[in-house]
Amino acid sequence: MTNWLPDIELRSGPLYCRIADSIEDAIGEGALAPGEKLPPQRNLAYDIGVTIGTVSRAYALARERGLVSGEIGRGTYVSAHAESAARMQEAELPSKGVPLQTGQTTDMIRLDSTAAPDVGQAAYIGAALAGIVRDHPFETIDYIRKIPQSWKEAGRTWLASHGWQAETGNVVPTLGVHAAAMAIIASVTGPGDRIAMEELSYASVARGATAIGRRIVTVAADSEGFDPAEFEAVCAQQHPRLVFLSSSTANPTGITMPANRRAAVAEIANRYNVWLIDDMIYDSLARQPVPPMAVFAPERTFTISGLSKSVAAGLRAGWAACPPHMAERVLAAQKLITGGKPFLISELAARLVLNGEADLLRDRVGKEVAARVEIASRMLDGLEFSRDPRCPFLWVELPEPWKSSEFRHAAANVGVLVDDEDEFKTARLDRAFYRFRIGLTQPASRERMSDGLMRLRRLLDSGVTAHDSYT
Repeated sequence: MTNWLPDIELRSGPLYCRIADSIEDAIGEGALAPGEKLPPQRNLAYDIGVTIGTVSRAYALARERGLVSGEIGRGTYVSAHAESAARMQEAELPSKGVPLQTGQTTDMIRLDSTAAPDVGQAAYIGAALAGIVRDHPFETIDYIRKIPQSWKEAGRTWLASHGWQAETGNVVPTLGVHAAAMAIIASVTGPGDRIAMEELSYASVARGATAIGRRIVTVAADSEGFDPAEFEAVCAQQHPRLVFLSSSTANPTGITMPANRRAAVAEIANRYNVWLIDDMIYDSLARQPVPPMAVFAPERTFTISGLSKSVAAGLRAGWAACPPHMAERVLAAQKLITGGKPFLISELAARLVLNGEADLLRDRVGKEVAARVEIASRMLDGLEFSRDPRCPFLWVELPEPWKSSEFRHAAANVGVLVDDEDEFKTARLDRAFYRFRIGLTQPASRERMSDGLMRLRRLLDSGVTAHDSYT
């Protein structure tokens, strides 16, 4: 057994990722040889001052990377193929300006997601789950028979913004923001009704609405977001029943609508009797300095948000604050469409919010996002892109002559997944935006994210001649 200890002090990111990265580096440098036994988890945890759970997660991550193997009762050993696995993960890219070749790497770096990064959520979630199972053994295994007041109060607390708070009775716990949007659409529109959306938005809602028989009409946006003049023209000509928008930190543009524009949109919606869904999922992290749409149109605005970007995406926890007398309709629609929420997740989300742990985790996530945005801004210096220190994505303008889908394919060929503009188009459009979105939070470490950004930067600097699909 080796006396090796990981070097984690000068690394960043979650502790378990630092340990796994140290294992990878040690194998690549020859400090850990194939077949060598790693220290027992309990011993290593004691030696470096971390929990056994942290070391266990680190060893599990190293196994996923093909670096180690383990057997119960025997311990964890460096894999016979670990050196080649480490070299594949650390393979250098061509220097700046050298074309990248198709099939350069199969080690995909995901920059196509904006889920909250790992900042130690598992410990809080695990402790809360144990308490729920202890306190509610029967409810945990049963159908939900009623909605506890605490679940609604948690939603009221989480959705509160700039002095605005929903009435507790108007809050509906949901299976995340998407489920909230679909339940609202089902409750206030019928088959054949039109729904207005920005040309670029969370297009999964557009696809979901189309799947249940609604029709999407698009509204153009400018540098301040959703355009009131365009919205009024669509209302006059297309007569939408509902509009879905993100007034704060819109996806993928990152634009936040100013207060005067929100007031103008609210006035038009009132005049044409159009319902509003305001998707505030990214504002739960960015906390923009503008009141939500519900302040300007309280009688017709549904405010939706959740925990996926700022706490943990795997919880599938969200809430909808409804206009007066609409909550029961939305609750019934969600149950009919999704089957309803599980007790365990609903109670977990409520506890995390009401005991303050969700806020604590949101603060940690925000700091990690800000650090990653700063790194990305330096690495992409000279390019045009949106930038907000607490927004987990960048909307990047492509230099000539790249096309969006072409660049997405080229990025995949060098081992990086990004989203092209088509991922966000809510309908077929006559114009192109020549942009792509980079999500900064999926890679487990800042180093891993930086590796992906470096590949993208070299690809952009190499020019379109660096790419050929060979198909």
